[in-house]
Amino acid sequence: MKILVCISHVPDTTSKIQFTADGAALDAQGIQFVINPHDEFGLTKALQMKEAGLATQVTALIVGDASVEPTLRKALAIGADDAVRIDARPESGNQVAQWIAEYVQANPYELVLCGIESIDYNGGTVPGLLAHRMGAAFANACIGLELSGTNATVLREIDGGKEKLTASLPLVVAGKKGLVEESELRIPNMRGIMAARTKPLAVVAPSAVAAQVVSKRFEKPVGRTSVRLIDKDNLGELVRLLHEEAKVI
Repeated sequence: MKILVCISHVPDTTSKIQFTADGAALDAQGIQFVINPHDEFGLTKALQMKEAGLATQVTALIVGDASVEPTLRKALAIGADDAVRIDARPESGNQVAQWIAEYVQANPYELVLCGIESIDYNGGTVPGLLAHRMGAAFANACIGLELSGTNATVLREIDGGKEKLTASLPLVVAGKKGLVEESELRIPNMRGIMAARTKPLAVVAPSAVAAQVVSKRFEKPVGRTSVRLIDKDNLGELVRLLHEEAKVI
């Protein structure tokens, strides 16, 4: 069985985000980019499956220009067998889903692992759109995955609890924290980094897919204002301020 792990190239969570002067795009100067944290759980799960003899190949795929290749190389250093870069700068989730679906149609995989969302745009649309275009089963918000032959059992979080489902392959899984334990996430070692230099990294030309959603402008949230403390016994003043100044009641 072959597993495809879709990853995103996102700013490190500790980065201080700035936008260009016109607010049209992220200012990438000085930003450290990493594998999307949700995708790391999927990559680790895929490698565990291969080590258990359930898979023969783990491929990491990313949509982006040449600047994302260090992130792909990190996935290779962690243990992926090969990598694919779809050479495009995505503007919307429908583009990403369509390009990945076209690649999978030409290069079939029984299992596709994605993160539930990327931590930069938090759209969460790609896994479901991808499954639809592939005509495959889809499980979202997964915190558990087991394979038995051509069948899979998934555990997913739902409002107020958990749900266990079974599905036949091919299957698209949108994973999150819990798919593997955080302590199981892997850090590239020197041997892996050296091996990554010689592992295959294919570059695929994208088809023409129009973006259905286009980002016009980005703005940072308003900074925190000073705090006004009201004595616990002065409830009348608190109500007045909430009504006249905050205008929330």
